[in-house]
Amino acid sequence: MPLFAADPDPLNIVLIIFAAVVALGFLIFLFVFFGFVRLWIQSLLTGANISIFSLIGMKLRKVNYEMIVNQKIALVQAGVEVTTEDLESHFLAGGKIPRTAAAVIAANKANLNLSWRTAAAIDLAGRNVLEAVQTSVIPKVIDCPDPTKGKQYLDAVCKNGIQLLAKARVTVRTKLDRLVGGAGEETIIARVGEGIVKAIGSAHDHKEVLANPGMISQTVLHSGLDAQTAFEIVSIDIANLEPGENIGAKLQAEQAAADLRVAQAEAEKRRAAAVAREQEMQALVQENRAKVVEAEAQVPLAIAEAFRSGHMGVMDYYNMKNLQADTTMRSNIAGMGTQNKDGGR
Repeated sequence: MPLFAADPDPLNIVLIIFAAVVALGFLIFLFVFFGFVRLWIQSLLTGANISIFSLIGMKLRKVNYEMIVNQKIALVQAGVEVTTEDLESHFLAGGKIPRTAAAVIAANKANLNLSWRTAAAIDLAGRNVLEAVQTSVIPKVIDCPDPTKGKQYLDAVCKNGIQLLAKARVTVRTKLDRLVGGAGEETIIARVGEGIVKAIGSAHDHKEVLANPGMISQTVLHSGLDAQTAFEIVSIDIANLEPGENIGAKLQAEQAAADLRVAQAEAEKRRAAAVAREQEMQALVQENRAKVVEAEAQVPLAIAEAFRSGHMGVMDYYNMKNLQADTTMRSNIAGMGTQNKDGGR
């Protein structure tokens, strides 16, 4: 009897390997089948019609296939036509499928014209499409000005100079067809605020505005402020309106104070010029006096020169002295007579 068994047959080895591969494949099939069969059967029974191979493909592409199945079932049951590829592509693009699906379903129930592609585009644009649909059904109220920005009232001035402080509430409805590319709430607030300021500024008397605040809202409402925006303005209501300061009087007072400062500056300029001119004249007088003194100093020298040259004699000198004394006497007598006349007056 041989101690060792004969060498194994190569055919048996091949058969064993083949059986192992088949068993492994069967196990993988069972794992996949039981992993996706529930969702596949659920989609089949609800009319979503998502094949098991699509579920496997979504699994390989790292798509949340369970969420895709649930959302498609909800859309199909609501009567919205959408393909699995559209849902999957929106998920891969970074969109929020549950919110987008809820928006499309709500729009369909409210008889609003909103397709899946439009809703997906709105969602990818960064807007809350579900909130937009809800605002289309139930209008939204916006405060003007926005109190979160730190400003509580709009201030405008009538033609009579009285300031009015106003606060408005704007009721808007979302326009789904203008949601992509349309301006948002901040534009509505800015335009309404501008319209209110313009309407108050065109009023002749603040009493007219206080007596009829509706004139402001009617003027603003018919100005087409919602053009190129994502909203339709339903109504504009003045929530609060009260008088402020007398801006006209304040401006006039400030203008008068400014004019006074200008006049004072001009007067000071003229005074400084006059003082400078006076100083110049005093300097000129002193200069002329110096010239007179200098000229008088030349007289004795001239007389001495005349004596030396023989042009003037002693008698001529005494006659000149007598003439000077007589002139001085006459001047003194004339001066005393003028003083007496002034004293008599």
